[in-house]
Amino acid sequence: MKQQNLVESFNSAIEGFVFVFKSQRNMRLHFAIGLAAVILGIALNFTYIEFMILCLTIAFVLFAEMFNTAIEHTIDLVKEEFHPLARIVKDVCAGAVLLSALSAIIVGYILFVSRLGVRIEDNIVKIRGSSWHITFIALLTILALVVLSKVIFHSGTPLRGGMPSGHSAIAFSIWTTLSLLYPNSLVIFLVFILALLVSRSRVRDNVHSALEVFTGAIIGVLITILVFQFLRW
Repeated sequence: MKQQNLVESFNSAIEGFVFVFKSQRNMRLHFAIGLAAVILGIALNFTYIEFMILCLTIAFVLFAEMFNTAIEHTIDLVKEEFHPLARIVKDVCAGAVLLSALSAIIVGYILFVSRLGVRIEDNIVKIRGSSWHITFIALLTILALVVLSKVIFHSGTPLRGGMPSGHSAIAFSIWTTLSLLYPNSLVIFLVFILALLVSRSRVRDNVHSALEVFTGAIIGVLITILVFQFLRW
């Protein structure tokens, strides 16, 4: 292969970026969010250190997306037919993009909140007094625990099938939340019936076994109670 000169190398690099930008919707989304964050950082008069951290974080997300696209096209070039290992590689690369995006959200939150004069400690106090925030934390914790359990037991996919039932866990978590927030209410009974119907539908459709549904319900109830006990009382 002929060695490229400096100008040709820059052209190739730019063409690669433009290709990913045009072909990948997630790349356009990440770029738009990153550009908005940079503009907002300038408007808030970020320090050199803050601006450097912000730019490095944005570049890390964009790099992960470009790397993911390159790996996917390489696999498609080498292996046209379906292969389990090819799927694993693609899933791992997509997971890397997700991890970089979550890290960017955390970094951006810390930078912008501190610049706006809001202390994280004050937000923690507000969260402890907000039922909406506690409910969201409980549901997020349950979802993470369900996905982790399926990975450990090697059953189903993260969002479908396997031990335990995520639908059952979420349904009974909502029922437990309403029971804690609004005791002695007819709504509690109605939501309990809905949770039972959701759980029964998972067994009826052969997505989960009765044990998986029961385990999910127990997880939903226990985790919700623990989160409320820890954050509210």
